[in-house]
Amino acid sequence: MRILVIGGTGKVGRPLAAALVEKGVGVRAMTRSARPDKAVPGVELVEADLSRFESLPPAFEGVDRCYLLTPLAENEVDLGTNAVEAASGAGVERIVLQSVLRADEAQEIPHFASKVRILERIREAGIPWVVVSPSSFYQNDVVLRDLIRGPGFYANPIGSMGVNRVDVRDIAEVAAAALLGDGQASRDIPVVGPDTWTGQSIAAAYSEILGRKVRYSGDDLEAWAAAAGGHIPEWLVRDLRIMFDYFQRNSLLPTESQAAESRAALGHEPRPFLDFARELVAG
Repeated sequence: MRILVIGGTGKVGRPLAAALVEKGVGVRAMTRSARPDKAVPGVELVEADLSRFESLPPAFEGVDRCYLLTPLAENEVDLGTNAVEAASGAGVERIVLQSVLRADEAQEIPHFASKVRILERIREAGIPWVVVSPSSFYQNDVVLRDLIRGPGFYANPIGSMGVNRVDVRDIAEVAAAALLGDGQASRDIPVVGPDTWTGQSIAAAYSEILGRKVRYSGDDLEAWAAAAGGHIPEWLVRDLRIMFDYFQRNSLLPTESQAAESRAALGHEPRPFLDFARELVAG
């Protein structure tokens, strides 16, 4: 079996590719820039771009199954549609789509709605599918490491309603099983962590680990957008602001049945946030 991992050198794609290699599967990692230094040992790198359909057929040639992880982009649905059309043309027998926990309930968030639309395209193409729907990544904090370790601020305005968070290594394990398993088509597998987190509780966790105060920067989305605007594109500031506003008003938590399904799919207890946080500040 040969599996194509789209985004195979990213946060989830890299540990997923490694997990598949460990299971003796042929893995091809698709990336827009096939840099050897980003390759997982034993993985074939192929350079292709979801925005250029003509670049995709060679990446899909000889592929049995595909992990579709679309990047955050203004045209994310178009990118996903190109991947689905290429997969259909190549006769791919299964697509595992990375979505977001409870995406269908939070379609006011643009990049949540995009995943819903891409799944519609997969269904329309008639390709057997599985959806892997993780909650917020622990690893989203990596870009905040210097701010946490230096001046001591946690600057993701997730609010106080509560957000579930999960380790990308757990996502990769569930994704690998979904790609390799049989008889699992047409299902949505939640992947969640063990705890609920707020802005204040995350800051407190980092304070405990570092032995000094880390402050939560607060829920002011205007201030967050002004600060973020110097680092990320305007469209992404708008998208993430909508997401944080949703978190502040509604939370992002699994149901009891979703949490149980996640543990069953993972096969062990999910990795705790504190373990990741210790790794982050020590790195």
